[in-house]
Amino acid sequence: MDVLEQARETMLLLLTMPFGPGWGELLFRFVPFVLFLELPVYLLILLGALRHALRRDFATPRACTQFPRVTCLVTCYNEGEAVARTITSLAEQRYPGFIEIIPLVDGAIQNSATYAAARSMEPVVRRMANRSLRVVPKWQRGGAVSSLNLGLQLATGEVVLAVDGDTSFDNDMVRHMACHFNDPAVIGVAGNLRVRNAGVNLLTRLQALEYLLAINVSRVGQGEFGVVHVISGALGGFRRSFLEKMGGYDSGTAQDGDITLRMKHYFGRHPHLRLVFEPRAIGHTDAPETWRTFFRQRQRWDGDLYYLYIRKHSRSFLPRLQGWKNVILQVWTGLYFQMVMPYIIIIYSTAVFVLFPPGVVLGTYAMVYLLYTLINGLLFAVHMALFSERPRADWRLVWLLPLQPLFMFLQRVNNALATLKQMTCSAHLDSSMAPWWVLRKSRF
Repeated sequence: MDVLEQARETMLLLLTMPFGPGWGELLFRFVPFVLFLELPVYLLILLGALRHALRRDFATPRACTQFPRVTCLVTCYNEGEAVARTITSLAEQRYPGFIEIIPLVDGAIQNSATYAAARSMEPVVRRMANRSLRVVPKWQRGGAVSSLNLGLQLATGEVVLAVDGDTSFDNDMVRHMACHFNDPAVIGVAGNLRVRNAGVNLLTRLQALEYLLAINVSRVGQGEFGVVHVISGALGGFRRSFLEKMGGYDSGTAQDGDITLRMKHYFGRHPHLRLVFEPRAIGHTDAPETWRTFFRQRQRWDGDLYYLYIRKHSRSFLPRLQGWKNVILQVWTGLYFQMVMPYIIIIYSTAVFVLFPPGVVLGTYAMVYLLYTLINGLLFAVHMALFSERPRADWRLVWLLPLQPLFMFLQRVNNALATLKQMTCSAHLDSSMAPWWVLRKSRF
């Protein structure tokens, strides 16, 4: 039989098998790859996104009557002139309250250009009402955690925003973030990130689409059910008094995931506390522009999850710490999705390739690819219909939807390698986020 004809028959068989005999073959060939593993999570995300949109459009909006003092901790290392754009976008916020901007230049001796660029903004900010700029040089490099802890000691705002030195922001970001803290139960707010350099090449465009789907729509769905996965280090807001009671940031790498997980450890005893995601608080960050840089970045991100969940916070999977809701989602979308499923996908893909004839393999892969494309298309449609504040720019990414499943598969292979590297080599000790002599002082 011709390979293409066999592939067509395989796709038809997979489409009709749920309505007839052959469930065993269906379970082995197809269901483990898509339905049992990911479809429930996508349904949860879509339901959460729809619920958020209905509540936003039909519920009585809560007026922002108080504008607390905000301190922006800008972690800087090697941004150069880009840090001036970051400071400008913070100083020009449409926020009636006071904004204190503290750029912390790590290794200021080696990064004199970044330090000079930050200092050059002092006379500009000084002329603005309700704004202050205090540039803090750290002559000896100590990493992002030491910068944030130093900034926390210097901060005077009730709300602390931790942002990266190469990220710029929409001019209503601070207002949308700070107003959540009028609710005393809110202790942290995750902001929404977009890719600023999306137009550079195919890779940056794929990442821009990924950010829309994986960060915007997915976190809206998570946030609606009170299970925000992580508050990004590039744009996150915190109640300063709560951070101080926690003892600030902890040593080691992956400080954004670490601080989020440690905050969730209070939820079991204080179930009224909340972390929220604010899709209207938008930051713009530069994504890697080469495949080598991209895969190295994702290896660090994915390896850090193993470091956090297995090495450092293995006891966090206790309902008495986080509550049942967060534990279930952490096991499902953290442990299972990030550390187990990449290996299942690789093993499954290899098994199908070895055990079935070429036409069946082609048909099965085509069907799986089609379903992932449809799922991403549905998430994109939800984003465009309910959340996109830049529809013209986002529509330019629609042609990339057929490439997104392949992009996701490459990332899962890279994820499996990152987890294996972390398991065998403790790769978090080689992170660029802090010097080796700082990381190796951590007992983890």
